[in-house]
Amino acid sequence: MTEEKPFRVGYALLMKKQSSFIQDSLVNLARSRGIDLVPIDPNRNLTDQGPFHCVLHKLYGDDWRNQLNEFTANYPNAVVLDSPESIERLHNRISMLQVVPDLKINNQTWTVGIPKQIVLKFPVIAKPLVADGSAKSHKMALVYNQEGLNSVKPPVVVQEFVNHGGVIFKVYVVGESVRCVKRKSLPDMGEEELMRVSEDLWAFSQVSNLARDERIDDRYYKRMHLDNAEMPSLNFLTQIAGELRRVMKLNLFNFDVIKDSQLKNHYLIVDINYFPGYAKMPGYETVFTDFLCNVLWNKQQRGV
Repeated sequence: MTEEKPFRVGYALLMKKQSSFIQDSLVNLARSRGIDLVPIDPNRNLTDQGPFHCVLHKLYGDDWRNQLNEFTANYPNAVVLDSPESIERLHNRISMLQVVPDLKINNQTWTVGIPKQIVLKFPVIAKPLVADGSAKSHKMALVYNQEGLNSVKPPVVVQEFVNHGGVIFKVYVVGESVRCVKRKSLPDMGEEELMRVSEDLWAFSQVSNLARDERIDDRYYKRMHLDNAEMPSLNFLTQIAGELRRVMKLNLFNFDVIKDSQLKNHYLIVDINYFPGYAKMPGYETVFTDFLCNVLWNKQQRGV
């Protein structure tokens, strides 16, 4: 009896992403399930490094896009996760959220939308227009007044600041699998707090890094009972994730959700990111390996 050869999944990731995502725990689990994770050298021709049953990537640019096109022409049965055309939408903070109002969510209890991104009423969140995963694209600011807005370097997207109880929900999507984790976020800002602000803006890099910011008094989160903040319904989040997968034609992404403090059952999607930091998601190795197995075995069963 001939032993079946393992599936070869090539990964093309920047070194920082590779070091956080490609852990021994993931590599070993995948190998035990018949999948070899193989590094792709971005400085060599992709086709020459094949064959691969699947290419997992988070690289951008015309050269890489051309390499993927050449690869799929030579290996038409290989799976590419995900297509550059689908990923492109998430590189712009206007286009990334344009799909949300059109999501078909069949839920009588909760609703979902996006923050206003035109009307200015301070404070507002200023985010770089480009969202390509670079350090520059993560530099945001909570802008308190007109002077602070003048200090922001365009092009930026100005997003309404919505009080949300100092908690943000990060929803990780891996195919049909959906996981949600709770993180500290920007504290609520009322009129009294705004009057006491002595600066024009508060610059920060990623909301998820705020827990380390000395400006946020941890007593605030204790008063807000952050640990007891109710998680959104997983069924509701799964509906949203499924709709986002459908309209964006993507499998690997996360979206950030906040709950509007003024409306009882209304949530807002404030960001969508391609191939996020999955290593921060508990049990990511099993979730990701299951996903790859499903993709590869389903394709084999279809005989393509």
